[in-house]
Amino acid sequence: MTLSSSSCVACGFVLFLNVATAVAVLAVCRRTILVTLRAAQPGRGSLDLPGGFVDHAETAEQALRRELLEELGLDLEPGALRLLGTYPNIYPYRAMVYRTLDLVYLAEFDEFPLLRPADDVAAARWIPLSEVEPADFAFESIRAALADFLS
Repeated sequence: MTLSSSSCVACGFVLFLNVATAVAVLAVCRRTILVTLRAAQPGRGSLDLPGGFVDHAETAEQALRRELLEELGLDLEPGALRLLGTYPNIYPYRAMVYRTLDLVYLAEFDEFPLLRPADDVAAARWIPLSEVEPADFAFESIRAALADFLS
């Protein structure tokens, strides 16, 4: 059973344990996709897609554009993202296990943009679509999104 709420027996207050929202981008250029190498836990050293958590008062698109700028120095135009799908995920961090809903977007490029890995990204590279193995990626949500995209 998954805990989704907790209540106080004294006053009846109910605390709902809602999911956190995260975003990722599947960036495509010339039949390749952009992958990152995680610099921190969870999944340190594993492949991932660029992205991160949505902050308060931020739209998903604003969060993804912010994360891309922080992680890769990549500044996308506001209309450059198209939602591919939403995927539930489990994100273990330190002593907590967070449930997230990951919104995965598509961004298509005609030319390879200049990338400057920083923040949570140890490295970034483009890999041919034919070589993408969803099982090599850190999180179930990203593996599911890649499997959907590749099918």
